[in-house]
This record gives sequence, structure tokens and C-alpha cells, in this order.
Amino acid sequence: MSNTILLGFGLLVTCSGQSSSKVYDIGSRLEPFVDDWLIEKMDGVQLQLHHPTPSEVAIVFDKSWEGNTCTYVIVFQDDDLFRMYYRGSHYDFATKKSLHELTCYAESKDGINWTKPELNLFEFDGSTRNNIVWRGELECHNFSPFKDPNPCCQPEARYKALGGGQEGLFAFQSSDGINWSLMQPDPVITKGDFDSQNLAFWDTIRKRYVDFHRAGRDGVRSIMTCTSDDFLNWSEPEWVDFGQSPPEHLYTNAITPYFRAPHIFLGFPKRFLPSRKIPHHPDSGISDGVFMSSRDGLHWHRWLEAFIRPGLQPERWVNRNNMTAWGILSTKTATTGPTNELSIYSNENYYSMDGHCRLRRFTLRNDGFVSVHASYTGGEFVTYPLNFSGTKLTLNFSTSAAGSIRVEITNLNGQPLSGFSLDESTEIYGDEVAYVMTWKSQSDLTELVGQPIQLRFVMKDADLYSLQFRP
Repeated sequence: MSNTILLGFGLLVTCSGQSSSKVYDIGSRLEPFVDDWLIEKMDGVQLQLHHPTPSEVAIVFDKSWEGNTCTYVIVFQDDDLFRMYYRGSHYDFATKKSLHELTCYAESKDGINWTKPELNLFEFDGSTRNNIVWRGELECHNFSPFKDPNPCCQPEARYKALGGGQEGLFAFQSSDGINWSLMQPDPVITKGDFDSQNLAFWDTIRKRYVDFHRAGRDGVRSIMTCTSDDFLNWSEPEWVDFGQSPPEHLYTNAITPYFRAPHIFLGFPKRFLPSRKIPHHPDSGISDGVFMSSRDGLHWHRWLEAFIRPGLQPERWVNRNNMTAWGILSTKTATTGPTNELSIYSNENYYSMDGHCRLRRFTLRNDGFVSVHASYTGGEFVTYPLNFSGTKLTLNFSTSAAGSIRVEITNLNGQPLSGFSLDESTEIYGDEVAYVMTWKSQSDLTELVGQPIQLRFVMKDADLYSLQFRP
């Protein structure tokens, strides 16, 4: 007799008499290798964190209302438009006080070139000719909008936001992403510290709203989470779990469902080291960007090495720089190619004593956060048993000119299936984001649908970023 439970949002089946008791039902969804969830055995390969490539400055925050502490950036795609929201504020080094806090808006047709529309909504220094989209008492410290894909969402609340301070987080709504109003006068989440970018979104897989916000734990900045069915009534916040990772200050979290694989959450916290200091700036505290992933929003795999280092620019070593914006965009590649790439954004020149805050774009290949990596000496790995739907296996991979990948399909006892052995596998090399795997020129896997199988990858000087069974 077999039992089933849900694990990591795949169907886990207990199978008697087999080498492994786990069978994952992954259907035809994309599975990026951001963790070892699908990997049963590894020999000579390892999971390797990759790093985005710095590109152009996406936007300069050069208006008087934007200020020298302009940050907490949010980006998302809205049909054919890319939207950006961010906090405008200015720090006076003489008085050591912030002079104002407000929320600004920019937009783009491609995620690369951004403009600041003149909204004429709020006055600053006697004029409404600005891109200020919201100006409240507390919530402008960290006003964090998103577009709500909940099919039950009312038109007047198609866009939602959280924002607040010591009292808690307040809920906001908008029909167009520009004109905002409070949903109720009282805060909706009150357990936490909130002096950071706090965020929420509609989880399309689990059909609920999910919040991630700042809270202090034993003197360390950390993250709490809670959920809601209606955006107004939230569960009791609980701490996220980083396993055996050492406690480190995570100033922001930038957690988002990965749009290519929305059953997986990706996070891009700003790691903060408050006691470190560079000589040319009066304030202590330096930061870098880190990366983490989760399959339930509660338990996280956090990479300890930096995802984005400060680098050679001196201004990125100043207090509170290298903050990754909330959101991942799909943008055109700079070179000729058949697919888009991923764009993420990180702030620089924050706390500048001369000059303006900037937001720099960084790029990655699709699914390019982490790979299963094999060196030149080679190695292999075997997946857990899995069920799939579809007719072909597609791979996102990269090799050197001397590298290669071969794939074998086996039964649950490790025996190669006829026609899909390692000897019959095409030896692939190159760089592809959706390569259709073949065995002696055949790619059709229809005969294997419905029976548990395992995949064995034999690799040399290669990286495998993701796999997917497709129709």
C-alpha cells in the first residue's frame, strides 16, 4: 500500500520495493536548480551560485524631492508597461535627520530606459510638477505596491500596497497604480519592526496573500511572514527558517515568486554589516546582496557567499548601498539571441555627500541563479524518481568548447530504459536555454508518461540551470 503527502508542492509518493521511496510529480513545470530538491545523488558535481553582470545605470534620482537616500525600489511588469516605485528622501548630514519621505513613480516600455512622468498629484516646494505618487505620514518610508492577479480582486483594488512604521503596516488600494487610498484606517499587521522595505503579493499557486516584513530577533535584523485571504485579516506572523545558516543582518528581503516557476520563491536580501566602515565616509555600515530560495515561504536555503558584491566602485562600499530592488523583469538581451534575459536592479551612491543616488541594472540568463556544475574532470548526478507530463525534455545549459552533457533515463532500480541509455544519448555541448534532448535523434517521451523514472546526467565542464518536460 502507498501513501501520499505534499512536499515542496510536488506529489510525493511512497513506493514499496524500489531503491528510492520518493516520486515527485513535476508535471510540465519548469524546475530550476536553485536547490537540491530534485537531486538524489551527486558525484563530482555541485550546486554553484552565479552572479549577475552589471549593466547600465537604469535611472538617476536627481530631483530635489528624490534626495540622497532614495531607495526601496519596486519594479514589475504590467502588460506592456514596466512600473517602478521608490522612496524619495533626503538626509541632512549636519542635523543627522531625514528632511522628507515620499513615494515616487517611473515607467518604461522595455525595462531598460525609464522616464519619470509628471503626475501633478502632490505638491513639493510649491509645485505639483513632479512624479510623486503618494505622500503620507508614516507609510511613505516603505510604500510597496504590486499588481494583484487574484481573480476575485475588485477593480478598485487591482493594485495593492503595504506601507507603515512603528504602528504597523497599513493596506492601500488603487484602480490604476497611480491614485491610492487607504483600505481601512487601522494597520493590518502590527507584529514586527517595519523600518525596512516590507512587502506582500498574491501567491498564484497557494491562492493567498503572503507578507514578508522586517523584525528584530536577538538583536539581529531578520524576516517574519504571515498570510491572508483578503489582504486585511492576516495570520499571526512567524519567523522564517534559515536552517543552519549563521545569524546575519538581513536589512531587506526582496522576496518574490519566480515568474518562470511560481511555485518557487526567490529572495534577494541586503546583507548589512553595521560595524564595518570605509575611510572616506563618516558613517559605518556596509552591505552586499545575497540570494536565497524557498518552496514554501517558511523554510529557506540561503547562500552565504554574496550574490552581488560591492565591486570596484567606491560609492557601493558606503552605508546602505547594494540593496536589490523588489522584482525581476524579463528584458531583451543586449546581444542578438532568441530569448530574453533577466534584469534585476541594485542601488548605488546612497548617502552621497555629492552627486545623486542611482539604480543600476544587472542581468542574468533565464534561470541563471544557480546551476549544477561539473568541472573539466567531470561528474554526474541522479534525480529523485519523478512523474512528468509532456513529450520532450528541455534543458537550460552551458558548456565550454570541450564540455558536454549526456542524459540517461532509468527505472527506479537504476536500469536504463530501452532507447534512453547513456550510450544512446546525444552528447550535447553549447549554450541553450531550451534545448530539446534526444537519444539517437529521437526526442519523443510519450511512452514514458505515467511511469516513474529517474534522470541521470553525466557532465563535463558544464552547467545545468533548469529542466522542463514540455508538450
